[in-house]
Amino acid sequence: MDYSYLNEALIILLAAVSVVTLFLRIGLPPIIGYLVAGLMVGPFGIGLISDVEHIKTFAEFGVVFLLFTIGLEFSISLLIRMKGTVLGLGGAQVFVTTAAATAIAYTSGIAFVNALVLGGVVAMSSTALVTKQLVDQVELHTRHGRNSLGILLFQDMMVVPFLILVASMSRDAIEPSLAALLIIFAEGVLVLGLIFVLGRWVLQPLFHMVAHFRSAELFTLTVLLVVICSSWLTHAIGLTFALGAFLAGVMLSETEFRHQVESEIRPFRDVLLGLFFITVGMMLNTGFLPEVWPAVLLLLVGLVICKLLLIGVLCRLSGWNSAVSMRTGLILAHGGEFGFAILLLAMDGGLLDSRVGQTMLAAMILSMALAPLVIRYNGLISTHLMPAAAARSRQEIKEKIMDVSREMRHHVIVCGFGRVGQHSASMLDETKVAYMAIDLDSGKVQEGMAQKRPVSYGDAGSLELLHACGLKQASALLITIIDFNTAMKIISRVRPLYPDLPIIVRTRKEMHLYQLYQAGASEVVADTFGSDQMLTREMLRRFKLGQ
Repeated sequence: MDYSYLNEALIILLAAVSVVTLFLRIGLPPIIGYLVAGLMVGPFGIGLISDVEHIKTFAEFGVVFLLFTIGLEFSISLLIRMKGTVLGLGGAQVFVTTAAATAIAYTSGIAFVNALVLGGVVAMSSTALVTKQLVDQVELHTRHGRNSLGILLFQDMMVVPFLILVASMSRDAIEPSLAALLIIFAEGVLVLGLIFVLGRWVLQPLFHMVAHFRSAELFTLTVLLVVICSSWLTHAIGLTFALGAFLAGVMLSETEFRHQVESEIRPFRDVLLGLFFITVGMMLNTGFLPEVWPAVLLLLVGLVICKLLLIGVLCRLSGWNSAVSMRTGLILAHGGEFGFAILLLAMDGGLLDSRVGQTMLAAMILSMALAPLVIRYNGLISTHLMPAAAARSRQEIKEKIMDVSREMRHHVIVCGFGRVGQHSASMLDETKVAYMAIDLDSGKVQEGMAQKRPVSYGDAGSLELLHACGLKQASALLITIIDFNTAMKIISRVRPLYPDLPIIVRTRKEMHLYQLYQAGASEVVADTFGSDQMLTREMLRRFKLGQ
């Protein structure tokens, strides 16, 4: 029996665990660790694995499952809610970046279709890296975070037509006219519509039937069956595996099974996506790099600077101030996993020669290696580059908060205006207690303002903004934000200045109760105890809130 596959699996797992552990220890994201692990063990590194093709075929399912989960998040209601950012800002970013990169590549002597593929590669940023980093930094719902999310959502949508284009060009091995390109996209749209309609009639009854048996194993198997069947169908008609997975996700996004499906598929997605990034690292020919280092560095600088400037300008044209525009550009100024998918597919199909492909691949890997640090310090970088604009942006937020809280005395400051924050605000309204709410989610802020509630956009972790909320005159501070690190930051900054101020905190984990009390919280309520009722009339009387 041939155990070569088992040996290769062992080598990959050993390299991945070792390198990713090291990268996590020094604070870098695992995606970069996967790329380095692949570079080390691949044919152009130590050479422990020489045949990448069969591993790459298996690893492509990482992108398949990623596109499936993207499809689960792609709902009509979400698109309507973020239509300005997604369709306006996101659409402009993809089309302008693609057009600019295509023009540069075309004038450099690359055929139009090949240049268009490179334009699509350059337009993409890393959804996985950006969303994880912003969540860790509690910046996902900031103004620059929402802009980045909207742009990424449109990028994810545009992966589908780019993959169709690359697959069709690789299959036909010709450079078509504009009319032929339009026919290709029309065929893709028609197939999308047909599969979507058929899926809506079949999938929901199927999952209702499976859910009736209350078997977690059967549910997981059914999800895998749907993803792979849909992927096989689109591949059978000449499109891509990933396209079918995306369709399956979209078809399930509006059903009541969406969150359960996502939780079941996440372990497969994460493992296979890690394997995909390992194969990307294996594809980088380090022996070829000395010949193209000047071109790689030039392309890296061009990729980062041009995307930064283009996204910044588009954000300014959309009405955002310079600081928010700069921070959005910094967050998205790198390559992404879907760019890798398009690039590798184009290289396999012969659309790009090895020199061009390897140069682009090296530049993208370097851009993603720099991205975590740029995203982490996007605020600090924008402040250094544009100190006046950053100061004006902070002052705008502060003045808006002060306009709302100017006349308030003995009020409650509510940090976070999510479900629990809104429920607490309603109870304060019922008991005639004044309050001022602050949240980083601009959508929730706009919703609250539409209801004539005293809520403003801002970072509750900023002592300056809490003072703008009237912290000195407040009778209590209510922290409904679920993020533990943010809650600890707020308490540690407020408690030394106001030792007698009641601070009531919500937490999701009982293990954090002791730490929050030690930090200075007056009362901590865990979700398991019913945080919807955390601000009861008894607690109002206990702390004499509003008096």
